[in-house]
Amino acid sequence: MNLFLVLTFLFFTGSLIGWGLEVFWRKFFSRNNPAHKWINPGFLTGPYLPLYGLSLCLLFVLSMIDVSFIEGAWLRKLFLFALMAACITAVEYVAGLIFITGMHIKLWDYSRNRGNIKGIICPQYSFYWMVLSALYYFLIHPAILDWLYWFTNHLSFCLVVGYFYGVMTLDLCYTFNLSAKIREFAREKEIAVHYENLKSELCRRNEELKEKGNFLFAFSAKSPLKERMRDIFERLESQRK
Repeated sequence: MNLFLVLTFLFFTGSLIGWGLEVFWRKFFSRNNPAHKWINPGFLTGPYLPLYGLSLCLLFVLSMIDVSFIEGAWLRKLFLFALMAACITAVEYVAGLIFITGMHIKLWDYSRNRGNIKGIICPQYSFYWMVLSALYYFLIHPAILDWLYWFTNHLSFCLVVGYFYGVMTLDLCYTFNLSAKIREFAREKEIAVHYENLKSELCRRNEELKEKGNFLFAFSAKSPLKERMRDIFERLESQRK
C-alpha cells in the first residue's frame, strides 16, 4: 500500500482524535484551567491538532523498526515505547520553541510541572506519551491495516479526508493572519502570549459584552483583536497590582 496514502489517513485520524483528547483534558484535568471551561486547544481554529497527527504517523513508522538486538520481549517493548515517547517529546519541544521564539506565542505551558524545560516539555508529559505509545502499539496498531484497506475501498471517504485537508489549509491562512497580530502585540508589550489563556479571556470578554463567539471561535467578535488584547492585558495588569 502507498506509504503516502497511509500517512495521509493517519495524520487525519490522529489530528481529530488528539483534539478530542486535549479538549477533555483541559476541561477536567488541566492546572492551567482552574475554572474548568471548555477551551479550543492548539493553534488552529478547527477541531484538529496537527501535532497529534504527526505523532501518530511517527508511532506508525517507529512500530515497524527492528529491535531484535535487545534480549527479552518486555525489554524490547519498553525500549520501543521509550523511543516513541522521546521522539514525540522532541517534536513537541521543536514546535513549542518555534512558536515561542518566532511568534512570541506559548501554545502550552508546563512551567508548573517539575523538571520542565522552558515550559515546553517535562518528564510528566513524556511519561504520558510513553503510556499513549503503549496503548497505540497494543490496541491501535494491529487494526490499522484493516482500517487502511477499508479506507482505500471506500472512495467516498477519501473525499472526506480531502475536504479535511482543504479546510485545514484555509484555517492555516486565517490563523497565521491572527498570529501576525498577536506577535505584533507581544513584541510591543515584550511578552510571550499564552495562547490558551488568551482564548479563555477572549471568550470571557465576549460573554461579558454579549458578543458572538464560543470556545471554538474565541477570536470572532466585532471589535479589533488588538484592541481586545490590550483591554485584557490592562485588566490583568491591574489585578496583579
